[in-house]
Amino acid sequence: MSSLRPGSVCDTTPLQRFESQSSSGEEPSSPTAASIIAAAAAAAASTTSTSNPHNLNNNNNVKLDLQLPTFVGSSGTGTGAGAAPGLGTGLANGPGSIVSGKRQLRGPTKILGRILLDLCMLSCVGLPMLGFSLWGEPSKRGFFCNDSSLKHPYKHSTIRSWMLYLMCGALPFSLIILVEFFRCQDKRLHGPFKSLKTRTGSGYHLCHLELPYWLLECYRKIGIFIFGLGVEQLTANIAKYAIGRLRPHFYTLCQPVLWDGSNCSHPMNAARYIEEFTCGAADMNAKRLKDMSLSFPSGHASFSCYAMLYIVIYLQRRMHWPRLRMLRHFLQFLLLMFAWYTCLTRISDYKHHCSDVLAGAGIGITYAVVVTSTLW
Repeated sequence: MSSLRPGSVCDTTPLQRFESQSSSGEEPSSPTAASIIAAAAAAAASTTSTSNPHNLNNNNNVKLDLQLPTFVGSSGTGTGAGAAPGLGTGLANGPGSIVSGKRQLRGPTKILGRILLDLCMLSCVGLPMLGFSLWGEPSKRGFFCNDSSLKHPYKHSTIRSWMLYLMCGALPFSLIILVEFFRCQDKRLHGPFKSLKTRTGSGYHLCHLELPYWLLECYRKIGIFIFGLGVEQLTANIAKYAIGRLRPHFYTLCQPVLWDGSNCSHPMNAARYIEEFTCGAADMNAKRLKDMSLSFPSGHASFSCYAMLYIVIYLQRRMHWPRLRMLRHFLQFLLLMFAWYTCLTRISDYKHHCSDVLAGAGIGITYAVVVTSTLW
């Protein structure tokens, strides 16, 4: 039996009997089970007698011609026999999106919405940092006149701020962009889906062009890097302004004068704890006075440790080419050495105490591990 057509399985005899009884005024009788079975057997016999002899040899391969239901929102542009409606190409599916085949491309509206959401999250971290920098006042902390840890000379920083931003900002961005670009090219040329060009697409389109997948990955990795960096710096700034620890070069830079006009060179003030004082240095200004009380924790140490450890973990997870394994380890070594050297110079330049550097490095390492654990 090759096919079972619903129209061929019907009992015409009970219907004719029902019409004759209705015309004669008799009470119509319900068809019995025996009459229904007999009608079905007769219909099956008539179908078998009219079928093709070639189909009689394939009784085990019964094919049911089923019509697929129309999907909600489909436009009925399916092609080919048995094609499901609504699976055509180039279908509009609401504002800001395009359906290409079975993949939905997100348009400029989706891109703008995602960027605005990320900017709102970053502003929640950046605005408090800006507030600390513009209007924040560190806690005023006293000192002992015989405290030798505050009498170190003033030196300029070995690792300047622009060097720190270059190594911990521009370098990570460049490495992430290069690695993601070459990963995408490698998958496109040698991956299991190298014949499918849509595998390299991101699902987002701009100006009728689909953005490459590696660009989306760069946006994700760099965005998370910046967010973690902001959280790490905000944590360090909260500690700086809440504790207000004096830097090792405090005496040299401030030359404190006590409320009674004396200074720390007087023998009577040797063991005194001084809280009320003013800076007698001629070149003292409000910015330097504020910076003197921001020793704990080290911002340079936390910044460098976070950025370098983030990139080290990123290279370990994403740079999988066997021929470049030694290059990966060499880059990781250089990055860690930069963070280590930065921490050491903050002590040798008398910008921070040892405990300040240890606390800053701990903050940076903690956030680097936590943030990278959410990437994979």
